Amino acid sequence: MPLDDYGVLAGTLHRHFRGRPDTQGRWFHVNLEVDAPAGRYRCAIDVDSEQSGTGVQWKVLTLAASVLDPASALPPGYHNLARTPGSGALDHLRHPALNGRRGWGLTWLEAALDRLNPPRPWISGSCREASAALEAVLVPGRPVLVFGQPFDHGGLGMRNIHQNQGDPHGSRWWDANGSWQDGATMTRRDDGWYDAFLSRFSTQETGGEGGRGRNR
Repeated sequence: MPLDDYGVLAGTLHRHFRGRPDTQGRWFHVNLEVDAPAGRYRCAIDVDSEQSGTGVQWKVLTLAASVLDPASALPPGYHNLARTPGSGALDHLRHPALNGRRGWGLTWLEAALDRLNPPRPWISGSCREASAALEAVLVPGRPVLVFGQPFDHGGLGMRNIHQNQGDPHGSRWWDANGSWQDGATMTRRDDGWYDAFLSRFSTQETGGEGGRGRNR
């Protein structure tokens, strides 16, 4: 079954900070504080994995706002998203703007960006390298979109801000398998384009459904 809840938080990035290793089990996080009408949200982004000696895998993309519609046009606040194409939900494997298979219907500007910024492979590295890649797009004061699952306790916040499919059969995260429920962190630049950070765990498959976030 998929995640219990899935959606996107639209707000303004207040600040970010690194968590201490082992303060939440064996996972290391970069934490975002995002201001929205309901208050200040804490968004915990995994940058290390319990089962991976090389940490997470990630990619950083530059995306036009139009490829994120309707999510990019939502007002500040948390919004539930249907787990379907076209709802604003993300899927690292199926969304044409994220998986490198752009398809048809691009504007000339988006097509030009593809030539300048071609589809990028996943990068493997340490938690420190993943943190640095994420922090490069975290500019305080920028509008931000955080895709994932809202906290079910502990106040305002977001978790599972990473790929949420592809975990192996029999793993503790298998029960939350699902497509169109992946997480990501995106900040909007002054020119209207988005800098996007996507991440997944090295234990996750790249072609199947499945997966559960490791934040608790």
